[in-house]
Amino acid sequence: MALPSPEPVSGFPPAPLANPVLAALTGPQRAFADVRGRAARYRPDVAPFAGLPLDPTAGDWADLAALSGPGGSAVLAGPRREAPAGWETGMDLPGVQMTGDALEVAPDPEAVRLGPADVPEMLELVARTKPGPFLTRTIELGTYLGIRRDGALVAMAGERMRLPGATEISAVCTAPTARGQGLAARLVRAVGAVIRERGERPFLHAAASNAGAVRLYEHLGFVVSRELQFVGYRAPSIRAAVSPAG
Repeated sequence: MALPSPEPVSGFPPAPLANPVLAALTGPQRAFADVRGRAARYRPDVAPFAGLPLDPTAGDWADLAALSGPGGSAVLAGPRREAPAGWETGMDLPGVQMTGDALEVAPDPEAVRLGPADVPEMLELVARTKPGPFLTRTIELGTYLGIRRDGALVAMAGERMRLPGATEISAVCTAPTARGQGLAARLVRAVGAVIRERGERPFLHAAASNAGAVRLYEHLGFVVSRELQFVGYRAPSIRAAVSPAG
């Protein structure tokens, strides 16, 4: 896949999108963050993502370890960062970030706003379709819309990371029995309408290997703006975190 140069895309400032988790947690979503020094992470029941500067120091990693707890996990998004000794690397997923200035947004008459009472059904749909992380309090991050058929939730999409001037569309998924009906595209446009109403720009992330999803988003008007890595780290255990001199 040919990528454009990492210059600002259609008016986006480069810094927030280059480091989206930290931009969200030190900006519009500060209320969902645990912060220590220059490290931040979403509360564990909200999202698994953590943020560090693009050039983290040993002290930044130590602050993230303190936020994560001994042996705790954190997922970083952006350019790859090399962790100090004692950290373990698990998931290492190449991804793409796509910006949606050309997305044609439109409310959907069949889409309904999902709330806390819908979370068990949303978690079940996510478990079946695996669009990415969605936890018990993820719904608090923004607007989530769904489509029901015969009373059952068959498709959904919503807002996750909210940066200064931009919001991520996430959790786009459709039950196998309802695929091929364009529901995902309709919900992306409907969530995009909510974002545009606030005067913000939509963007999203996708696994680089998910060619079908990338093609769908390109068809809707999104463009790939940068490659990035989703890397899962496990903080040092209590034993590993203790200095030999101690």
